[in-house]
Amino acid sequence: MVESAELLHTVAEHLCRVCSELPVRLVFKSSYRKANRTSARAFAGIGDERALELLAEIRRTYGVPVLTDIHTPSEASKAAAYVDVLQIPAFLCRQTDLLMAAGATGKVVNIKKGQFMAPESMAYAVEKVHLGGGSEVWLTERGTMFGYRDLVVDFRSLVTLRQTGCPVLYDATHAVQQPNVGERSGGRREFVRALARAAIAVGVDGIFFETHPNPMEALSDPDTQLPLAEVEGFLQELVALWQAVQRCGSSVP
Repeated sequence: MVESAELLHTVAEHLCRVCSELPVRLVFKSSYRKANRTSARAFAGIGDERALELLAEIRRTYGVPVLTDIHTPSEASKAAAYVDVLQIPAFLCRQTDLLMAAGATGKVVNIKKGQFMAPESMAYAVEKVHLGGGSEVWLTERGTMFGYRDLVVDFRSLVTLRQTGCPVLYDATHAVQQPNVGERSGGRREFVRALARAAIAVGVDGIFFETHPNPMEALSDPDTQLPLAEVEGFLQELVALWQAVQRCGSSVP
């Protein structure tokens, strides 16, 4: 999430350098505001206008598409003036007015699959964006609730989501989250690489992940973020695997 201008530029500069040397397209993501923190005392943002202005600055400075979350229908047009992709948080993926408002902006809409949703049901979320006027929709798998404080990834979901005709992404860091551990979410960062490799092997159009120069100092999701210094090796590994999968002629049905 947007913590400061310095952090945004540090991460964006590093990611742009790494991705310029790999056959990948970078979409820079940062939440301008967090509306679904576990505790009301948790950091939620530096102010909407300032955060959105900083995201627009990243877009201009580095020439990369920028993605941010929205939480209410009124936020759709507001955020669309600053970014290229609007993201619907997993907890809100059934909200008809929100999905239609996002579609009405004409921006690409990325819908996180709800932790409580069957992948087949995401076709209705896609339909709502289209009814609002949107044309390009991405779907992101981020795990399914398993008990009260754990997530599990059912990789069959990636195949099912593909049947919507939308690009399918895999969220490598939120998928290992452990929600509601005390006043914040926990997570199992040690599984990020293994599960991302599995998603590439099944077949996805992109990998979504959060990164921070020092994850344990991050003001959101410190237990699941990938250290910025590890991003280059992480992406090199995934690209090599993706290329191997392509040589084998494998793809999601």
